[in-house]
Amino acid sequence: MKNKPILIVAGEPNSVFFEIFIKSIKLKKFKTPLILIASEKLLKLQMKYLNLNKRIKNIKVDELNKYKLNNKKINLINIDYKINRPFEKISSKSNKYIENSFEVAFDIIKNGNSNKLINGPISKSTFLNKKYLGITEYICSKFSIKENAMLIFNKKLAVCPLTTHVPIKLVSNKINKRLIFEKVSLINNFYKKNIGKIPKIGVLGLNPHCESTLKRNEDDAILRPSIKNLKNLKYKISGPYAADTLFLKQNRKKFDVIIGMYHDQVLTPLKTLFEYDAINVTLGLPFIRISPDHGPNEKMMGKNISNPLSLIRAIEFMDKN
Repeated sequence: MKNKPILIVAGEPNSVFFEIFIKSIKLKKFKTPLILIASEKLLKLQMKYLNLNKRIKNIKVDELNKYKLNNKKINLINIDYKINRPFEKISSKSNKYIENSFEVAFDIIKNGNSNKLINGPISKSTFLNKKYLGITEYICSKFSIKENAMLIFNKKLAVCPLTTHVPIKLVSNKINKRLIFEKVSLINNFYKKNIGKIPKIGVLGLNPHCESTLKRNEDDAILRPSIKNLKNLKYKISGPYAADTLFLKQNRKKFDVIIGMYHDQVLTPLKTLFEYDAINVTLGLPFIRISPDHGPNEKMMGKNISNPLSLIRAIEFMDKN
């Protein structure tokens, strides 16, 4: 295939993913072929329940290079999953199904037949079972990637947490100069390669107002010297800034990316600003991996009112890059 397809792992079967996927491909036309990796039985059950219809074209993995694919039908690689109802409660029952779906996608990528992966929402607590901090780390481990970053991307502003899914009390011990250099370098390379620009990066402090009454202040001991060194290396970076004011309109418009010290420090304001208009990009992999910037949303299952915008943005990004 000249135009390598976008692989889409459906993820958690008990989620809103099939709903937003069908809505996405009905609302938008994409040039790059999409290959859905999921259970055909489950897809048909949920489409019938939601009254969302789309014809299916079954794809065999070992014959992938023989197909001339388009998106007139759902190109589907079937993954066996025993189910009789369209929706159930999220449980460990789906773990093997999700793992098998990922393994098929990883094999296709390793064989050189695709370099683009989107995965649907996954219940981290159920699927990862405390073995990995998040899906970012899970996927990176499968490709022996140690240096990675989670970038929540919107073309107006993106954010990157220095630490991901770690308890707040552990954050200060995780912050170090090496980690800051790693994230900044990955962000810079991503923007140069995929956006065509050198990003302006702002760094948030850890402590309120970047001050501390304790003897050791991470903002002075780690962040300021790290930022100074990165400036000397010609990165467009500044900070640390107080987290309570940097997301104000007049301040945030000065930056392409804001790096925070922990997950909610940057994801909360970004989701408040853009809601579903953002995507989760994993930096550091030898291919592009994106997921919609939301979870399975179990409470919305079967209601047919979920917003597909984040998935649309994920596919659009892949389609253009």
